[in-house]
Amino acid sequence: MAEAEPEEEENPKFAPGEVLHDVATVRGMYQNYFLDYASYVILERAVPAIEDGLKPVQRRILHAMKEMDDGRFNKVANVIGQTMQYHPHGDASIGDAMVNLGQKDLLIETQGNWGDVRTGDGAAAPRYIEARLSKFALDVVFNPDTTEWQLSYDGRKREPTTLPVKFPLLLAQGVEGIAVGLSTKIMPHNFRELCQASIAVLKGKEVQLLPDFSTGGLCDATNYNSGLRGAKIRLRATIEKVDKTMLIIRDIPYGTTTTALMESIVKASEANKIKIKKVVDNTAAVVEIQVQLPAGVSPDLTMDALYAFTDCEISISPNTCVIIGDKPRFVGVEDVLRQSTKATVRLLERELEIRQEELWERWHSASLEKIFIENRIYRRIEEAETWEQILETIDAGLKKFVRVDGEKPKANDQRVVLRRPVTADDLTRLTEIRIKRISKYDGFKADEYLQKLSAELEEVADHLANLTRYAVAYFEGLLKKYGAGRERKTQLRTFDVVTAQKVAVANQKLYVNYQDGFVGYGLKKDDHAVTVADCSDLDDIIAIKRDGTFVVSRIAEKTFVGKDILHVGVYNKNDDRLVYNMVYVDGASGISFAKRFLVSGITRDKAYDLTKATKGTKTLYLTANPNSESEIVTIQLSDKAAARVKQFDFDFAELAIKGKGSMGNIVTKQLIKKITQKSRGDSTLGGRETFFDAVVGRLNTAGHGRYLGAFDTDETVLVVFRNGTYELTTPDPGNHYDVPNIVLLRKYDPETVLSAVYMDGDTKIHYVKRFRVETSTLGKPFTFITETKGSKLLAVTAHPEPVVEAKVQRDKKADKEIEQIGLHEFIDVKGWKAMGNKLNYYKIHALDLLTDEGPCRQPR
Repeated sequence: MAEAEPEEEENPKFAPGEVLHDVATVRGMYQNYFLDYASYVILERAVPAIEDGLKPVQRRILHAMKEMDDGRFNKVANVIGQTMQYHPHGDASIGDAMVNLGQKDLLIETQGNWGDVRTGDGAAAPRYIEARLSKFALDVVFNPDTTEWQLSYDGRKREPTTLPVKFPLLLAQGVEGIAVGLSTKIMPHNFRELCQASIAVLKGKEVQLLPDFSTGGLCDATNYNSGLRGAKIRLRATIEKVDKTMLIIRDIPYGTTTTALMESIVKASEANKIKIKKVVDNTAAVVEIQVQLPAGVSPDLTMDALYAFTDCEISISPNTCVIIGDKPRFVGVEDVLRQSTKATVRLLERELEIRQEELWERWHSASLEKIFIENRIYRRIEEAETWEQILETIDAGLKKFVRVDGEKPKANDQRVVLRRPVTADDLTRLTEIRIKRISKYDGFKADEYLQKLSAELEEVADHLANLTRYAVAYFEGLLKKYGAGRERKTQLRTFDVVTAQKVAVANQKLYVNYQDGFVGYGLKKDDHAVTVADCSDLDDIIAIKRDGTFVVSRIAEKTFVGKDILHVGVYNKNDDRLVYNMVYVDGASGISFAKRFLVSGITRDKAYDLTKATKGTKTLYLTANPNSESEIVTIQLSDKAAARVKQFDFDFAELAIKGKGSMGNIVTKQLIKKITQKSRGDSTLGGRETFFDAVVGRLNTAGHGRYLGAFDTDETVLVVFRNGTYELTTPDPGNHYDVPNIVLLRKYDPETVLSAVYMDGDTKIHYVKRFRVETSTLGKPFTFITETKGSKLLAVTAHPEPVVEAKVQRDKKADKEIEQIGLHEFIDVKGWKAMGNKLNYYKIHALDLLTDEGPCRQPR
């Protein structure tokens, strides 16, 4: 018996025989619904409109606040409730958006605890804080006559489609939003610079906008590229070097907080990337984060490490996306400014046209009233029996005294010219004039009023005829009225690239076990391991063996590089000054060769050979010389050697520095017994060519900036500061130089004479002194002017024959004179502690250095 087939189970959701949607239909539904949702999020939530620079929630908040505006502060909770009539989302999203607007300090005046973008503290609950529209918002954002309206989401209210904003608000506030499939990130810009840029656009000039952040700090906008996709800006905290044991962070990068910044510093310290003693947050009215350093740690290197490993430096990728014509568009910030400026001009023109219409209507009504009363037309309506007769009587009476503009005048026609015909509403308005007003009518005042209206009409007509000039004046007015206190907060700088390997703190010890062939930082407990150098866990190491082979590897806890190790050190691929001096004996021929070489162009973990790679080859002598120093070695031959002279000196300075693969020069064909160093020579590559880049405040050997000279091992840099101190520093590219506070930076020469003019803070007497730098302590500032409060350095130069021009007054009643003073003739060279000679004048009003070298410039 055949098994019965199971009956198909009916789906209760579908009628019998109904066909389910096929895959194509479902795919189409999904695509349509997804596009609808994506469009909604883009247009109604995340991306601002170019017309007013606002997202819908921001626009609805401002509209609700305008409806509530009575000049007093309102509870934010009440504003949120009012906004919910227009915004189809919860109160939390409205509250967050309102706090964000309030923290930008442009459109909303705040009262209470609104949080702090610097520290990350949130605002108090909406019932505790208050807000009202700022005067700027009332002046610039609203005008019901030029606003386009639409119904709210439930059809009960009307709300603005966009607000008639007469200012590039989008660029002033900045905005960030994430939609479905795209995002926008527009940087804030400076209020004053935007006004000035709009004026420049109106005058037909090219403009360039760069971001400005409320948190201050430093910004490298080299790759800003108008804020388009693919752009990038680098932001840094402002770090002040107080002394050798303390750094203070004054400003923080936009987008981070003091709490997050401190956490990133602590995290980097725990990971041994930087060495710090303590981090203290003293932020109150201004940001102040103290980074205390342990003894022996370089503040300059720590500063670089803070930029490399913590949130003291961050990168932001702008992406200027706005809604234009109901579609998202990617445009540059300058294009946004141009479109905003054009929109402002159109709005100003529309406001002028509306104002002109209002003035004409007032002039029209005042003229009819004047004719109606002065010609006693009101008496003629006493005999009229119907309303129609009254209106006809007034209309007939007016025709004798007025004519419409465009109507052909008659000879000697002195009638008042109206812009439009008299309407029934005009006639009705005349009938509503009270007898008391007619009896007290003053024709003289009426003429004054009409003249005033005519003058205003002429002014408005002039503005309309010269719209660009009027718009320029409008932006100038905004700048004057609201620009005070809105100066740029973010300093624009060009940063050098801080690589992690360069600034990684030497948090490890490099050990080597020569016997077993291991290297690494984890061999501390190895009985046969010895310390080679300090290193970081980001370094590479080089290991050279006695057979003349070497390998470069990433440092690790323990790495086997091969037995019979001869040299281990930290490897820097960009170091073109580290020269190796080597003597080896070739295993095949028995000939000894000497070579000097650089190690460059290597691949990690690949074995290289420094010799002829024959069996039995052995390295007899090897040294690593950080500044290409040469040396003289004494070579002692074997007692079995056939040579009569068994001992002689060899000078490596006679060899050229070549690549690692060079064979070298023959030293001897005899068997060598021993090689010892006799003396260490100078750098054979000469001094290191050093330049000073005043843009980033750094020394470099890459040729950027002003040439300082060639520095040998023991030579130093002389820096003179505006506060009357000087300092000697090493020519280390890791040094930071605070360019704004530097008067002179040059290679130090003990014979150089500095000439200075300064004012003593106690006596207010001016002194001239000339001296040589006699101190040799590095990194310590020495004060060469009086240390009394108020003492001020006026001029300093290393010019051999310096001349200053002074505007002086010889006595109290004398006139001011201009006098040139040769400082080299005024005083002889004395010690650096000498006070100097007085400039015996009653008063010195101004002093200029005619042989000025300029800040940080090399003297002639």
